[in-house]
Amino acid sequence: MQQRDGMQIAPWHNDLDHYLDIAQDLAQQAGALIKDQWLTTKTVEIKTDIVDLVTNVDKAADTLITEALHTRLPDHQVLAEESALSGPDSPYRWYIDPLDGTTNFAHTFPHFAVSVGLTYESQPIVGVVYDPIRNELFCARRGRGASLNGSPIQVSSTPSLDRSMLLTGFPYDRRQRSHFYLSFYQAFMLRTQGIRRSGSAALDLCYTACGRADGFWEWRLYPWDSAAGALIVEEAGGRMSDFGGQTFDLTGDQLLASNGKIHQALIEVLQHVLSTSSERSGA
Repeated sequence: MQQRDGMQIAPWHNDLDHYLDIAQDLAQQAGALIKDQWLTTKTVEIKTDIVDLVTNVDKAADTLITEALHTRLPDHQVLAEESALSGPDSPYRWYIDPLDGTTNFAHTFPHFAVSVGLTYESQPIVGVVYDPIRNELFCARRGRGASLNGSPIQVSSTPSLDRSMLLTGFPYDRRQRSHFYLSFYQAFMLRTQGIRRSGSAALDLCYTACGRADGFWEWRLYPWDSAAGALIVEEAGGRMSDFGGQTFDLTGDQLLASNGKIHQALIEVLQHVLSTSSERSGA
């Protein structure tokens, strides 16, 4: 830690604006590439499963962002969805999802985003999520709030679960464990005003951050899915945790985000389902 006026200052403190500028620029460049190719014929490949897709546009956006980061910040590491960990050993690591919502994109469904997050010693410090179709740029810097297209955002004030609308998604192994994952959906369906499944975890987090939804849960996301969005939620006044209320871990298999007011109620439902599920030990 650096010191200023007797106070400890994080090493990244004075560079946050610079890092945010880079993240915004690259997210928007990749978004422009994606939007330009949205309605064209794409090369679609299957990765691990029929529901796990990648397109030539994912790869092009991945290359654009990764190469630019290595040029601009050669002392930083980069981990992107479509490429391996690269760069020197460093406390700084960028997590990149060049096209979050590939299945939507492949079907020309207009809901996908670019997610660019920076961590320092595993703590998110900069987050940018860009929706090129709606031209919505969600941003956050640790300790400095969150914004949408430059205007501050905050989570909803919904006070209770029965007045809430939630977001969720399903992992790539959902066909093998559909009953288990749907048991959570059913439990919340009976206790809320509605549930939406959009197909982009990055945007689900941002929609929770700006009050379009009141909470979001999902199993088995990857760090590049949530590194940016999790910070945006927290900086908008929301809460992040695992399903038991413990500190959220980018590398963990449980993500729970909310406006804070309904967080404990969400945890209670999740724990009830886990306690009554025959699959709980294998989750």
